[in-house]
Amino acid sequence: MTSSHTALKPDVRISSTALPLYNSVSLPAANTQSLVHRHISHSPPAAAALMTDTKLRTSRMHLLFMLPLVLEVLSISMSHNFTYDCTCHLELKIAICTSSNFTHLPTALPPFTEQLDLSLNHLSAIRPQAFHSTRRLRVLLLNDNMIGVLADGAFSLLEGLLRLDLSRNRISFLSEGFSRGLGSLRDLSLAENRLTSLDSSCFVHFDALQRLNLSHNAIETIKMRAFGSMSTLRQLQLNSNNLTVLKNGIFSMLRNLEVLNLHHNQIHYLDVGMLSPLTSLALLDLTNNNLSTIQFKTFLSLNTYSTHIMLQGNPWDCDCDLQRVFRKLCNVKRLFLDDFDNLTCVNLDESHRNYTMKEEFCVAEMVTVLVITMTVVITVVAAILMAEKKRKTKNKEKHWTEVGELACASHD
Repeated sequence: MTSSHTALKPDVRISSTALPLYNSVSLPAANTQSLVHRHISHSPPAAAALMTDTKLRTSRMHLLFMLPLVLEVLSISMSHNFTYDCTCHLELKIAICTSSNFTHLPTALPPFTEQLDLSLNHLSAIRPQAFHSTRRLRVLLLNDNMIGVLADGAFSLLEGLLRLDLSRNRISFLSEGFSRGLGSLRDLSLAENRLTSLDSSCFVHFDALQRLNLSHNAIETIKMRAFGSMSTLRQLQLNSNNLTVLKNGIFSMLRNLEVLNLHHNQIHYLDVGMLSPLTSLALLDLTNNNLSTIQFKTFLSLNTYSTHIMLQGNPWDCDCDLQRVFRKLCNVKRLFLDDFDNLTCVNLDESHRNYTMKEEFCVAEMVTVLVITMTVVITVVAAILMAEKKRKTKNKEKHWTEVGELACASHD
């Protein structure tokens, strides 16, 4: 189907009954017969032969005109896989096959399709080179299916693909060949799947990726350099997983990362140098984890122009040391603790349970320190005074002794 034939509509319903589309094709009227009749009326002897020859040539012209249409319609209609309809917007190069109960990928889509929506179907696996007939795809939506298997090289022919949505499926493992051929991909969503770990080979071919959504999985482990090839990544969603510890090296190549969402995990420990490679980080969300304390150097290692840090919803074990850490962080000009006033303590007694990090809950310790300091000062002063008194007493005794000796000498 090409837009050059004006009788065809731009929106076409493709199905297993696509052949009736022939009925919608209007052929141009053949005016040649009337011309022939006018011509042969002046030549009676050759009328029959000329009429026959003209009819044959007219039929051939019709066949030549119809042949491209026939071939194109047949290419769309011959696939037995089209049990339900897809809507193809030919001028926009979009095919919408959503909510059609597909269990296998359709194979009769227009080859020039650039956007394909296969969401809300029953697809369970993507075989190798599955999109060989639609290599021009730039947007591919496979969300809300039952996909549990992604074969090596499943997307290897889609070298121009920019966006891939695999969210809300049943994917539990990413092989080394998963990213093959996706060197141009900018946006990838694997949200709401069943991933439990990220290996160093999962994303090796993502040379241009800018947004990666891995939220709402069950990720517990991120191997060293799992994101090693994604130096162009700008947004990383890792929220709502089962992460507990963030070690040095897992973000080592993400120097262009601007947004890192880690909220709603079970993180209780951050390595001191874990954040240091993130030199472009603008937002770090660590809300609703299991952090009870932090080290000043962990966040001081963020060598950025400006970073907003979210820490609310953690079970802070408040003491004077932690309060000093937060106060020092608040004084670092490039760091912004946006929810500092809402950081609550869980280790205090009931009467102080709602205390926030900004409260002076170290008054008793401060009084103790003050008392000890005053005691030391008083003791030192008393010692100095006693020493001075003894010195004066000793000097006085020495003076009287010298006076007595002088008196005895003058008497003699």
